[in-house]
This record gives sequence, structure tokens and C-alpha cells, in this order.
Amino acid sequence: MHAIQQQYWSIRDYLSPVLKESKFKEHGRITPEEFVAAGDFLAYKFPVWTWEKGDSSKARDYLPADKQYLVTRGVPCLRRATSLAYTDADEDAERLLNFGDSSAGGDGDEWVETHAGRKPNLDSAANPGEIADIPDDSQDDDLASGVGNMSLGNMPAMSEIPDMDEIPDMEEEDLEEGDAATAAPKNVIDSSQVVEVATGNLLQVRTYDVMITYDKYYQTPRIWLLGYDENRTPLTPSQIFQDVSADHALKTVTIEPFPHSSSLQAASVHPCKHASVMKKVIERMNNSVVAEQLAQQKAPKEKKKWPFSRKASGIGKDDKNVAAAAGDDEEVEGMRVDFYLVVFLKFIASIVPTIEVDSTTSF
Repeated sequence: MHAIQQQYWSIRDYLSPVLKESKFKEHGRITPEEFVAAGDFLAYKFPVWTWEKGDSSKARDYLPADKQYLVTRGVPCLRRATSLAYTDADEDAERLLNFGDSSAGGDGDEWVETHAGRKPNLDSAANPGEIADIPDDSQDDDLASGVGNMSLGNMPAMSEIPDMDEIPDMEEEDLEEGDAATAAPKNVIDSSQVVEVATGNLLQVRTYDVMITYDKYYQTPRIWLLGYDENRTPLTPSQIFQDVSADHALKTVTIEPFPHSSSLQAASVHPCKHASVMKKVIERMNNSVVAEQLAQQKAPKEKKKWPFSRKASGIGKDDKNVAAAAGDDEEVEGMRVDFYLVVFLKFIASIVPTIEVDSTTSF
């Protein structure tokens, strides 16, 4: 059944027309040209993202041959998504803390500790567990006292030191030829290169390769996730779903064939709701951008006042009115389509909260 569904989706994507008109502000959808422009902006501002051409047999003709999809590798995932979830009982559990000095007889500051009944998560770096006390090392004191009691008065004179023969060279004795230890080493696996799976209080750090492709049917970008454990072993689908929000695992996030490879399977966030969500987010951001641009236009521009200058003549009221009208007629651009993928990654970060896909937090 799943194979038939995959065939249906591939035929639907092949027959769907390519969007030619820009509608990213009205509908949240973008054209392939706008996808490339937004990808160029993302790769320029954040070099962790790069363009890839993928398999030549899977190339899309509506995209440049060397810009088929975007990829960033080694994205860390420090915690599981279940560590962020809590119940209503944990949320309502509160405890009153008093930091006042009872001996002084005065009332101190009182604080409310929320989520008091929530158990600490062992997978979190904020809860490293109990740390044993460092024992006092008395050997250092004994060594220091022994060095202090040493005396250099009993050293023999230089003339009394006997002559020592020179150490023979190893090459002169031909020890390397008959030494069995110089035989060719066997292929032994270095156990230090194998990282054990983190357990207990150790932090389980997974990494992900994140890809962004263009979906021609939904006319939006689409995110793909390929996870690895500490030993760079690919994660199973059940392990990947541990890093996805419970509201989206096995619903909007599924395992599907990667469109630019003939053999790769990766987790994907289905783009059926991307356009509507991006439309709402872009509307809010565009309103703030327009308001900021209008405020910049209305702000008076300070002119440099040069010393020993005279008032310029020849500028009448008509010229001032023309200049003011020209400033009022200047259109406000608002949010540009170049920022589309920056906003898109912030939306995806809510679906996979523990995977640090959004590298644009300071932007």
C-alpha cells in the first residue's frame, strides 16, 4: 500500500505545473526561482548551508543543475523530544520558598517554585547527577617535605665521576633486522576510536544531516532529516521519532524516499500545511517590517552643517513640495522573499525542538 502511495505521489508531482507567479505574501508559496534566491541568501549569510546537485538522474529541470537542494551536516541533537514534555500535574505543582533570615526576626523574600513535582531528566546536561567530593591528597605534602630536606653537600666532585662508555648505535648492532617486534603490525581495531553509547548521566549526542528540497506540488520547501548516533551509525525510524514532537511523529513526519537519490530513505516533514503556516508567519513579520520602514522614512534626516557656510538660495516652496511628494510616493518594500527560508527554519524548529536546525537564531 505504501509503495502504491509513493507511485501516486511521484506521478502527481510530475504532472503538477510549475509556479510562475510570486505568491509568497498572499498564499505562502514560492516559485523555483524564489527558492533558489532564498537558498542563495541562506548559504551566503549562514555558510553551514551549501547547495548540492544530487543524483543526475533525479535532477529537476526547473532548478539549476548545481542547486537542486540545500544541505547542512552534523547538526547536533543533545536531548530527546520526550524530555521537553510534561503533564498538567507537573505544571500545577508549586512550592513556596522563603529566603528570609529567621534569626533576624524579619520577613524575607518569598518565591514560588513552579514544576516542583517534575523529576529531573538524566538526559539533560543541566542534571549531571551527584559529583563525589575530591579527596585531600596528602602525598603532595610528603613529597614537598622530602624535597625540602634534600642536601647537595654530599655530591661527589667532577673528577671523581667515572667515565662512561658511549651508548652504541642501534643501527650498528643490526638489531632491527632480527627483532621480531619490527615485523609488520597486524590489522588491529583501535578500541579508543569506538565510542560507547552514552548511558546514565552521560549525554547522548546525536547528529543529523538536514536537507531542504523544493516540492513542486505544494510549491513550498520541504525538510528532510537523516540521523546518526555517536558512532555515525544511521538511526532507525523509531530512534528518529524520539527527536520529533509527539504531535507530529508518525503523522506529519514520516520515512520516505529522498527525491534526489535512488536509494536514500530519510525522515520528512510533510509540506501539506507549510503554505498556510508560512502565510500567517509572513503576515506578522511583514507588518512589523513595513512599520519599521515607514518609521525610517518619516524620521528627519540630519544634514551636516558646515562651518562658515551661507544659506543656500534658489530653493523655493514649490521645490520643497515636490521633494516631500516624492518621499511620500516612495513604496515600502516590506519583507523580501530572500528571508523565506530563514523564517521557514524557525517554523521547522517547533516540530523538531531538540534538533538545532535553526542556525539563524541571532538573525
